[in-house]
This record gives sequence, structure tokens and C-alpha cells, in this order.
Amino acid sequence: MNDASSQRKVLFSVQGLVKKFPNGHEAAAGIGIDIYEGESLLIAGSNGSGKTLFMRMLTGLTQPSSGTILFQGKPLSQWGSLLRGHIGLVFQDAEAQLIGETVEEDLALGPENLGLDKREVEKRLQDIMERLDLKEKKDQSPRRLSGGEKRRTAIAGVLAMGCHTIIMDEPFANLDWPGVVQVLKIMQDLKSQGTTLITLTHELEKVLALADRLVILDRGRIQDSGNPEEVLDRIKPEWGVRDPRHSYKSAADCTWL
Repeated sequence: MNDASSQRKVLFSVQGLVKKFPNGHEAAAGIGIDIYEGESLLIAGSNGSGKTLFMRMLTGLTQPSSGTILFQGKPLSQWGSLLRGHIGLVFQDAEAQLIGETVEEDLALGPENLGLDKREVEKRLQDIMERLDLKEKKDQSPRRLSGGEKRRTAIAGVLAMGCHTIIMDEPFANLDWPGVVQVLKIMQDLKSQGTTLITLTHELEKVLALADRLVILDRGRIQDSGNPEEVLDRIKPEWGVRDPRHSYKSAADCTWL
């Protein structure tokens, strides 16, 4: 744990997390980690390392075989539907979570499902569309947006629900350079506002500069965790994560912004 983390409250406390499938494959093998409020945490790993599975367990979409996950000191299982107003998940395929006929309708679905009154929903939508530069897109079909705009809309949807913790799974997948920049600017703004960001990616060169802490996940195990520069100094080829500093001066330069 670094000095910055020691001054923050623990948001997630994960202990001994194991996930075994019927065929005997152990996809999570005793994961243990504390994640802090306001932290920008980057979890890196190759395909099949367990990143997406870990994300699904953190959000209650997949149940572990054993181990515990506490969110704000309470077992994840006790939160029920209330968890949706705290933790927002942006899938790798952002289009899969866009179901409204228009951008504005899509953004309204989450807060409406939380039971918020019409005036509060409208207030939130105006604020979120302004912050994420979506006002001009509000009457468009989400399916006609560019890749970067779709991801922005997916992020806006979880923010409209009041989520202060956002988990992004491969947020730059299938995006061109302008799309990556759009998403990175939002992530930078969220970080400056104190939002807890958990980003799962293998594309370190695009986002490492925004990370407070880097975690390497491989074969369902946390292989290393800590200051990004120090973790990269200890990186091993068998973990399947490339050190992006070969093309940059330092971890702080690893961004497409």
C-alpha cells in the first residue's frame, strides 16, 4: 500500500477470492486486494488472465466459489439492487448496454429504474449531457453514434444513476484515435473529481499516466501491485503484459491525451 492509499477509506475489501468452474478450471485463485475511495486503479493482464471475471465478481454479476467481497464494509450480497446506484459498469462492448431509442431516453432508464422522480431525472440528465458533451446527440439513436460516442454514452448512463465508482472493461477496444482521446478526457475529468476508477486493460500505453496504482493479474492471481513505475520495473515476461516505457520516457508519459 502506498502513502496516498493509506490516507483513503477502503471501498472494496477482497479476500481469498476463488472461482472454479465445473470442468475444474480455477479462473480466480485466491485474489486479495483493497481498493480505495477516489483511487484510479489500473488492472492489467493478457486475454484470459481473469480481468473480466474479476470485474463481474466485484459487481455481483458472477458469484465466487469462495472468498469474500466487502463494499463499504458490508458484504456485496447484502447490497442487492442498491448496488446499482453505487457501482457503474462499462462493458467492453458499450453498445450492448445502450437500449434506449435515443441518447436521452437511454440515459433516463437507469435513474428511472432507481425510482427517482421526474424532476430529479431531468436535472441529472441535463448535468450529465453537459459534462460529457452529449446535448447535441440527445435525440439521436445510440446505435448511430461513433465508437467513442457510444462509450461516452455508456459512461454517462452510469453517472446518471449517481455512481461514484466506475469499472471499465477494456475501454479502448475497437476505438480509433479520436475515440480513445474522448474516453481518456472523461476518465481524466472523473479522476480529478474524486471518482473511483477501476480500469481493466492490456493497453497500458494509452492510460497508465492516469493510474495511481497498477495491478498485474495473470492466471487468476495478482502477481504484483503498487506504484506503476515500480511494478513495471519488476514485470516478468510470463505475465503477458508489455512494458510500454520502451516507447515513452516514463509511466507518467503513457497516455494518448
